[in-house]
Amino acid sequence: MLEFENVSKSFWTGLQRKIILDCASFRVELGNSLGILAPNGTGKTTLINMMCGIEKPDEGTIRSNCRVSFPLGFMGGVNNKHSAVENSRYIARIYGLDPDYVEAFTRWLTGIDEYFEMPVGTYSAGMKQRFNFSLLLALEFDIYLIDEGMPHTTDVEFNRKAGSVLYDRLRKSTVIIVSHQPKTIERFCRSAAILRHGKLYRFETLEEAKQYYDYSA
Repeated sequence: MLEFENVSKSFWTGLQRKIILDCASFRVELGNSLGILAPNGTGKTTLINMMCGIEKPDEGTIRSNCRVSFPLGFMGGVNNKHSAVENSRYIARIYGLDPDYVEAFTRWLTGIDEYFEMPVGTYSAGMKQRFNFSLLLALEFDIYLIDEGMPHTTDVEFNRKAGSVLYDRLRKSTVIIVSHQPKTIERFCRSAAILRHGKLYRFETLEEAKQYYDYSA
């Protein structure tokens, strides 16, 4: 379960205060994936970051009694001075997993051969994306957070392998997807909410949410 109780969050833009959430309360139960529709500029990434603890609310309480992922495609804790071998084994120990398994899994999924032994700081942007995404998929969570859409790289073979693992994982887990496009959330979510002007409106079905979202756009 992931719960927001009277949570408020805002930023000062230099000209005005931008409200992300205004005393919002909602709960996501395990087994009930949720899609959140929000127009661009309303704070989708901030909302996702609060769910996993990267950002803190100004007021209110966020509770969880389960394992909540980082946003897919993001991975904290990677040290650019260390190799993929060292980083994968370090992250495994943080999460109480078998370092041999995490190293082998990320080595197989990234497919970067001898670069796996080199410092991550020497990688191209694409190689870093592949390694970070592979690390996240090596960890298992109860709730997976997705900001806008499925992460992908420019490597077709990696996307094929990673996509297969990801979709299998998501079928067995709870997903929270935040997007400005209804089609993005249709694959995994039956219920939805709309974030607008700091308020979160819940709907029983995705179709109801889409109708209101289109009407109020």
